[in-house]
Amino acid sequence: MPSTCIILNPSAGGVRNLDEIVAQLGRLPDAEIRLTNKRGSAARFARTALRKGRELIIAAGGDGTLNEVINGIGEDAGAAEVGLIPLGTGNDFARSIGVPTDLEAAIDLILAGETRAVDLVRVTSDAQRYFVNVSAGGFSGLVDEKLTPKMKKTWGPLAYLRSAAAAWPELRAYRTTLSFDDEESLMLEVYNVVVANGRYVAGGTLIAPEAVIDDGLLDVVLILKRPAPELTMALAQIALGAHLSSKAIVYRRAAQLTVKSKPGMWFNVDGELVGNEPARFEIVRRALRFIAPTG
Repeated sequence: MPSTCIILNPSAGGVRNLDEIVAQLGRLPDAEIRLTNKRGSAARFARTALRKGRELIIAAGGDGTLNEVINGIGEDAGAAEVGLIPLGTGNDFARSIGVPTDLEAAIDLILAGETRAVDLVRVTSDAQRYFVNVSAGGFSGLVDEKLTPKMKKTWGPLAYLRSAAAAWPELRAYRTTLSFDDEESLMLEVYNVVVANGRYVAGGTLIAPEAVIDDGLLDVVLILKRPAPELTMALAQIALGAHLSSKAIVYRRAAQLTVKSKPGMWFNVDGELVGNEPARFEIVRRALRFIAPTG
């Protein structure tokens, strides 16, 4: 078993008995446990773990905790294996990669030590960030801005619907230019730009049904400006994961994407807001060695 750093978020939505979780994590030998206490601490702990030569860094928390760990590793992603113990409200990337949400089963998977190569996405705008799951701009960015930690604690998986209801009166379209692989260019009025590596968002919504996390491609889902009845139908199809053929949806795949819009579009990058400037998304092919079922 490699030397391990476990970065545990005690405020994650799935944490009910912290002492019990810490006791279970004791099954992992040679493991240092670091408890996060504020935004940014998971990224800092991950950077420190790399400097110490830790060979396995585990995010024990939700998608936001995993995102911080990924950004702490950054360009040094290949220097250590990455593991996930899903303790969050949504656990969307765990769904995509097949990591069980049961604590004991997740630990068993880490002890088994199987890894698979996973694509990393670099997004450059007003800041540079990395993500492994999904980034969404436009209306989704506004929804995430409304999604407070208190709302997630109170509403659980329904918090995403609650925040969407709070943001709905501010719905607006963005005049958007999208360039794919510096080849195809589209100019559209959109409500949403979704850039996916994983398949799920918002606690299990299948936003990118055809996404594959190691194929070197981004799955881009655009929700167009449409009359209310047509938009409502498209949202219902999204809830069922059957939206890619909708006339209100444009779907593309590319290794690189540049987005420019008026007004400027904020992107939620696995829990962090980035943007209000042109944004460029690039695949870093199979950059992560992730503990996950290889089947």
